[in-house]
Amino acid sequence: MPQMVPTNYLVFSALGLYILLLVFFTKCVKSKGDNNAFFRAGRKSPWLLVAFGMVGASISGVSLVSVPGWVKTSSMTYFQMCLGFLAGFIVIAFVLLPLYYRLRLTSIYGYLAQRFGRKSHLTGASFFLLSKLTGAAARLYVTCLVLHELAIRPLGLPFGLTVAAILLAIFLYTRRGGIENIVRTDALQTFCLLAATFCLVWMVGTKLNLSPSGIAETIARSPMGQMFCWDTTSTQFFLRQFINGIFITIVMNGLDQDMMQKNLTCTSLRNAQKNMCLYGTIILPVNLLFLILGVLLYTFAEKEGIGLPERLDEFLPMLVGSGALGSFVVFPFTIGITAAALSSADSAMTSLTTSICVDILRVEREGFDPKKALRLRRHVHLAVAISFAFFITLFYVAGSQTIISTIYRLAGYTYGPLLGLFCFGLFTRRRVIDRAVPYIAVLSPIVCAALDYLAPVLWNYHFSYELLLLNASLTFLGLFCFSKSN
Repeated sequence: MPQMVPTNYLVFSALGLYILLLVFFTKCVKSKGDNNAFFRAGRKSPWLLVAFGMVGASISGVSLVSVPGWVKTSSMTYFQMCLGFLAGFIVIAFVLLPLYYRLRLTSIYGYLAQRFGRKSHLTGASFFLLSKLTGAAARLYVTCLVLHELAIRPLGLPFGLTVAAILLAIFLYTRRGGIENIVRTDALQTFCLLAATFCLVWMVGTKLNLSPSGIAETIARSPMGQMFCWDTTSTQFFLRQFINGIFITIVMNGLDQDMMQKNLTCTSLRNAQKNMCLYGTIILPVNLLFLILGVLLYTFAEKEGIGLPERLDEFLPMLVGSGALGSFVVFPFTIGITAAALSSADSAMTSLTTSICVDILRVEREGFDPKKALRLRRHVHLAVAISFAFFITLFYVAGSQTIISTIYRLAGYTYGPLLGLFCFGLFTRRRVIDRAVPYIAVLSPIVCAALDYLAPVLWNYHFSYELLLLNASLTFLGLFCFSKSN
């Protein structure tokens, strides 16, 4: 990745100041520091604050560098999936949230225990832990790598120091207040992310001598400005992307403890539903802003005769590091990618701690010593941070984009059984043989992987995100076979 040594100190300073701001901000948030605050924030979070903060939590540093990069190969058709996101949020608000609030859940996988049994509960929690730990670590790895290449490596410092500094910062501002702090810090980080992205769009537009209306005209004239695809044979076909967007949102938000934990801190179901609908509305223009940035960046590169990197998700970091956009652009880019990464990683770390404590260790069961529960939660939180460091180091040693792509594709396999479990519980009244559930949940992704491999050979069909639906359908079918009517 190209370096610009004169600006690395600006990156380093922006990163340090931002982390100090977060630590100071959490000090100003009064928290009891008990498990009620850490897991549920006392169920008193303002819904507007939660909705705004969830935007930053759902957008990782990978999104900031990858979504603009995708424009080169798929134009702005990603917006079709974003429309599906909005429909998915409506389903979450009016189907899943009423269930979670009625059962007064701390971990949403507690529903599986009540509906099917303890083994189903552990199966759901385990699939979440696997997916979230690897996925969140992979996303944070990309951000750590970008920041390290731009700022830390030119100083002669090792990659491990970059990872340790970022994880230590996250651990420090989440270890006491947990979700209570994160609801507030995520709002701050979302503001920083949006401000930085607007600043990047403005700076690239200035380099191209474009006014706001000029930006709109440039996008309209560009072949990369295509937003809708009506070719039924394309993987970018509107209906295919829209439906995939709905189910991706349901599983990666509605069936994800990370995202739902924030919703469950609201004072009431009605406020949680308003939060979810507002959040779904906000996420649409935010992703549109990333796509606009991508079109402008490629237009700028073509105008200046700048060659493209082999991996398109390195395009924005390359332009920033090379100085092609000017030195000052380094500051908003650093703030933006750091805000996106920390907002995504801190909530993931807290939700993993919550799921391990509540689902696996059952610290909230009747008769469990509160002091012991508090100690366990602190130890688990530290162990989760160390696990993040381990996986990030593993990705760095491997040093291949293929590994990260595999991790993201794995998310479709790990969330599929969760979707199948919840759908079977919600839409049937059948009783499942609880001890069979772990085997069904493991076997379904294996069969799904085999079909994914054979489909291009046997039927000339290439699966996309609909692998999630296939996986969920196989799980649903397996549960039906090992169940009986009431």
